[in-house]
Amino acid sequence: MGNFRLIDRDTGFLMPPSVDDWLPQRHLARFVVEVVERLDLRALTGSYRGSGEASYHPRLLLGLIIYGYATGVFSSRKLERATYDSVAFRFIAANEHPDHDTIAAFRRRFLSRIETLFVQVLGVAHEMGVLKLGTVALDGTKLHANASRHSALSYEHAGKIEAQLQAEVADLMAKAEAADQSDVPDGMSIPAELARREQRLAALARAKATIEARAKERHAREQAEHDAKLAARAAKIAATGKKPGGRPPAPPVAGPLPTDQLNLTDAESRIMPVAGGGYEQCYNAQAAVAAESLLVIAADVVQAPNDKQQLAPMLGKIADLPAEFGKVEALLADNGYFSEGNVNACAAAGVEPVIAMGREAHHPSLDERFAEPPPPPCDPTPLEAMGYRLKTSAGKKLYALRKQTPEPVFGIIKSVLGFRQFLLRGLERVRGEWSLVTMAWNIKRMFVLAGAI
Repeated sequence: MGNFRLIDRDTGFLMPPSVDDWLPQRHLARFVVEVVERLDLRALTGSYRGSGEASYHPRLLLGLIIYGYATGVFSSRKLERATYDSVAFRFIAANEHPDHDTIAAFRRRFLSRIETLFVQVLGVAHEMGVLKLGTVALDGTKLHANASRHSALSYEHAGKIEAQLQAEVADLMAKAEAADQSDVPDGMSIPAELARREQRLAALARAKATIEARAKERHAREQAEHDAKLAARAAKIAATGKKPGGRPPAPPVAGPLPTDQLNLTDAESRIMPVAGGGYEQCYNAQAAVAAESLLVIAADVVQAPNDKQQLAPMLGKIADLPAEFGKVEALLADNGYFSEGNVNACAAAGVEPVIAMGREAHHPSLDERFAEPPPPPCDPTPLEAMGYRLKTSAGKKLYALRKQTPEPVFGIIKSVLGFRQFLLRGLERVRGEWSLVTMAWNIKRMFVLAGAI
């Protein structure tokens, strides 16, 4: 007979069990509880009126949600189930079991306030000595919206459906007015069919109005850019006395295009190109990552698939960080963020820009890799200074940090944690959820860095 340990599931505890005995002393769940205990949650606790049945404390629910996002458990139903199945979740929940409605309502109600805790977590990292700014890398990644691209309705197709429904309404009205309705199919209720089509026509009208409003905003923006190009062209003609080569820029087209779309599930998401080819219904998530610690120091979500307009707002978020965190000295970014205006914005903020001015060759020759840089320009503009910096060995070495800074963070969030799609809908809620995701990443990263101290 083999020498096995006895399997005993019936003997009760001789002493009351303690949840503190359930986990190793060094465990991520313990660290999450410690960090949450250090946060100022008065904005959350002050919202409870104190009447009726006693509520779960915000520290408990916040700890559950943060640990869930840090370990790849996002659904409120899965979080509820984990408080029964997982020792770590039982520890955070203090052996309580909040139901999924409570968890979902807490996340939905306090999402904007949870977003403000992002900086507090960075403050904890600063106190631990693991947050150092210095060099920061900025990048964006496309994350799927909680909506299918097949739910998108184009302006042209909306017009076709609207015409079809109007014809069907006219046909139903004719049948209703006819004295003999023998040609009405069995089971058809003309009032019900009319009401159904009226509802769809109203929904189509709202969708078309939204598309038209977006087209109006786009036209105003493109018209301003067109006027700026014409002014620059006129200034060049006045300065040189010569007509520039090429055709003058074409004016923007007013009104919605036939291909302009609106998603009926999440109207604020957009169709965007994704890695590997193709298009999906997405948001563009931005993150500024400290190169030394891989902590996210600023995050945002935008609707534009292009990153060029996102550098200045992210610089503003970085500037709003508490002064005691330190100063960002250099900002790394790929070619998607390059423009002379962005370079000047970095210079105005006192940040050294290191932004690729074009696509790099994957396999440069030895001569290109080890070529001596040209002489530095005299009295350079910020753009000329950055161009020279990128040609020096120090500049190349600094820019090389970009690939190993935000991209691993995005890769771990997507592939290890499994966060590839937002659970919530609408730009503001999605922004709050991305702040929650990056805050959970920061706490998980702080746990790793604390073990290395």
